[in-house]
Amino acid sequence: MEEITDFDALRRALAENSGQPEGPARNARAERLLAEAERLDVPLAVIEALGHQLKVYNYSSEKDKMFVPFARLLRMWDERPEDFDEYETDSLHWVFKWMSAGMLDQPHVQLASIEKWLGEMEHRYRLAGHSERAVRGSEFAVAAHVGDLARAQRAYAAWLAADRDRMADCHACELNGQGAWQAERGQDAQALRLWAPVLEGEYGCAHEPHAVLASSLKPLLRLGRAEEARANHLRGFRLVRSMESMRGAYADHVEFCALTGNEARGLELLAERPAYFTDTGHPRSRLDFMAVVALLMDRLTELGHGDQRVPGPAGRTWTARELAGHARAEATELAGRFDRRNGTSYVGDRARARMAQRPLAERLPLGVRTVRTAPAPAAAPSVPDVTDAPGLAVLLAEARRLSDTLRPHALEAWAAVAQAARDVELEPRDRAEIADHEAMARGPEGVGLFERAAELYAQAGDPGEALAARARGAYVRALGGEVDAALGTVAGLYDEVLALYSEEATGVRQTASVVMSRARILMRRVHEGASGPAGRAARAEAEQAVREVLALVDGRAGDEVWPAARAAEARGMLAELAGLSGDPGRAAELFGRAAGEYVAAGLPWFAVEYEVQVAALAHQAGDLAGAERALRAALEYGGPHVEPVGRAQLHLQLAEVIGGRGEAVEAAEHALQAAHWADEAGESGTLGAWARQQLGGFLLRQGRYAEGAEVLESALADLSAETHGDGAVVQARWWLGDCLGELGEHRSAAEHRLRAADIAREWPEQQDHATLAHLAAESLSSAGLTAEADRAYARAGELWRALGNPQFLVRALRARGWLALRGEAGAEGARGLMADAVRECEDALEAAADPVAREQLTAELGSTHRQFGDLLARSAAEEAEDDAIRAAFEAALTQMDRAATLFGTLGADGLHSRTGAELAAGWLEADLGRPDGAEARARAVLAAYETADEADETAQARRAEATQMLRAVRPGT
Repeated sequence: MEEITDFDALRRALAENSGQPEGPARNARAERLLAEAERLDVPLAVIEALGHQLKVYNYSSEKDKMFVPFARLLRMWDERPEDFDEYETDSLHWVFKWMSAGMLDQPHVQLASIEKWLGEMEHRYRLAGHSERAVRGSEFAVAAHVGDLARAQRAYAAWLAADRDRMADCHACELNGQGAWQAERGQDAQALRLWAPVLEGEYGCAHEPHAVLASSLKPLLRLGRAEEARANHLRGFRLVRSMESMRGAYADHVEFCALTGNEARGLELLAERPAYFTDTGHPRSRLDFMAVVALLMDRLTELGHGDQRVPGPAGRTWTARELAGHARAEATELAGRFDRRNGTSYVGDRARARMAQRPLAERLPLGVRTVRTAPAPAAAPSVPDVTDAPGLAVLLAEARRLSDTLRPHALEAWAAVAQAARDVELEPRDRAEIADHEAMARGPEGVGLFERAAELYAQAGDPGEALAARARGAYVRALGGEVDAALGTVAGLYDEVLALYSEEATGVRQTASVVMSRARILMRRVHEGASGPAGRAARAEAEQAVREVLALVDGRAGDEVWPAARAAEARGMLAELAGLSGDPGRAAELFGRAAGEYVAAGLPWFAVEYEVQVAALAHQAGDLAGAERALRAALEYGGPHVEPVGRAQLHLQLAEVIGGRGEAVEAAEHALQAAHWADEAGESGTLGAWARQQLGGFLLRQGRYAEGAEVLESALADLSAETHGDGAVVQARWWLGDCLGELGEHRSAAEHRLRAADIAREWPEQQDHATLAHLAAESLSSAGLTAEADRAYARAGELWRALGNPQFLVRALRARGWLALRGEAGAEGARGLMADAVRECEDALEAAADPVAREQLTAELGSTHRQFGDLLARSAAEEAEDDAIRAAFEAALTQMDRAATLFGTLGADGLHSRTGAELAAGWLEADLGRPDGAEARARAVLAAYETADEADETAQARRAEATQMLRAVRPGT
């Protein structure tokens, strides 16, 4: 820490402290700096230190401390106003508004005192010649807070009518307050129209759009604009996460989670800010926070998670139910204090309404990793009393209807029958069907039940269905790996059922079931992967079995759906065989036909698997449009019947295909859905991480950098080289670095780019390693880390040299030259590096034979001379002697001339670059006292653009600069 020995050192320390994160540490430092200022015995030093202390208190959880330094400042002003310079005079009047708001936020300050303060503020503003705008804005805040809506509306109108002057809040803050008032009055659309310039980046400040993003969440949800609400949550939470003073906005984000089915994320947010439970310096934001904590905890309790451990005030553990009661009591007590002070129930009414809100969306996917807080499992329902024959008959009829028509949930219906009829004596046929479907539900564990079902079918006089049950059991054994044993069993069953069928002792349905089971088992043998003659023989036998199925069922008309389903399944088997035999075109045709048959039969959910196969084959054939059509069909056909993990996979595949043709917006929506369904399936760390990685990339491509950063950071928490591969991790860090760079978070961007480069260092192909090293150097330079940036550029340069890429080697050298100019190497080191860049580029140009490469290198050499000239002109400032300065300008002019000449050889492609170099040279001529040379260059530029298109912005800018140069060197021109 710099020793405070004079006023300048104090100012440097105050500026440094202003740039520190909000919080107690910054406040404590401000207090120490005030003590240092008092020792300097300079009144203005004390004034500036008090102003700084007031500011850091205001932007922290210790807002209640700001009244003391302000009172002292006001007393100093009243006693000796001449001690205040113009800036501190304005600052004193500016913070009157903070005092007004600060008093309002402290329930122990009486309303009469606040009203008196408003009068004092109005009086002092009038004396200082300021507009009433800030005064009326403060009056509106008081009236709106206490619920005097008529006065609030009058003050609101007066606020907007008064002239804006330098005491008015910035545009962003004013629009925040105006929009909040409209939203409070139920005018959500009007609120969002007012907030639009802030949300779109037209206006902003240190705390905007942070607050507006948070305030916009509920209005957007109420208007059905969920996409925008999600985006504003991700953008806004990133902004307020580290800002201690924005507890109210933070509360809005917790509330958003509670109202959109994202309760688990809400808990994560609470865990990030434990101090928010106990900070007492700003009661109004504490009330807001505790109200939404109660809302969130009530929601968890309602979902059956009242006993879940949750983050809460330090010192003990909390369940959701306990914290709900605590937070509600705290919020109610705080609201009561405000209402007693205000003489109304307005604050309490709003707090109670906030805590009683109902969800605005069942579940809004956010893209970041989250766990669904689903309702807790209910107690097992009691078995319905259906021991009477009519009741049981209804259950049996419904189960048979579902299974006969191949509806989803048929197995669940049969399970309900089994549960309800445990103590009921049933006919053998009924018991057979129950056992049969229980066996289907159990999979490999149900083999014994298939045998039991077969015995019961036989007792019921249905030998064909008995054979079918045993065949199903054989197929389940094959699924468990006992293929040969299953084939031995099904061979006998096959012979028996054909004999029965020929004697008309069983029907086609039972016969087809046995024949299909045999075909399935033979397909399992094919998939075991025998090659050569054995493999061909296995495929031939399987195909023959499949065609037997088709011969039995194909073209059978009637009300039953099973023949079409059997035919479609058989066609799918033929498609698999065609693919295994090396005929992907035939396979795709058959899969498509099978899918169509399922859809025509009213069984679209069975078509999903085949459409996925069609998509895969189309993708392999380079038919991305066909792949997209098939995937869209799979999603449409599957509807709610596809398991969450399957839906996640479909959406992710579709995102990749759509993204591949450049449609980043729709691709992002599918990647978002993929992440959502992966989370639902419990696959957050595997499939979900991959979906989030893709989503982050699509958001980056749309310029949605804050959202992309949030999503990619979430993805990186789960991405691993072991599960997802090095490439996925590198790409995620690369994209995240790009997002962070666009957001101005250059240190973090550099960290991710360097970590990605370290992974890519081990790859055989070093292009990505070089690119990442270069990007990391750019981030380090932007972060002001000069030495680190130089090392990174040097590393990148070595890689570019090894890769034979002279253009980027030259760019790395140029960048190092600029770094050297502001670092320890100084002008001499900078000139040496820039000269190295020129030499490398000249050598590469001389060695290049390809015309395109020569043109590119010529442009690069021109840019290098141009930058060398700029650097030499800039370095002249370090020279003490006039002759040295003049020599630097002459050297710079030489470089500019070389640049212009090189750009001139490129014709129209080099026009803008050439004229830029000519203008730079012209200004140097002017600095060297050569108006004729400057004029000639300006006129040459004007002539070059004599017929330029008016829409060419660069041309118009060049013409404007040339005209400015003429006027500078030839006044009156």
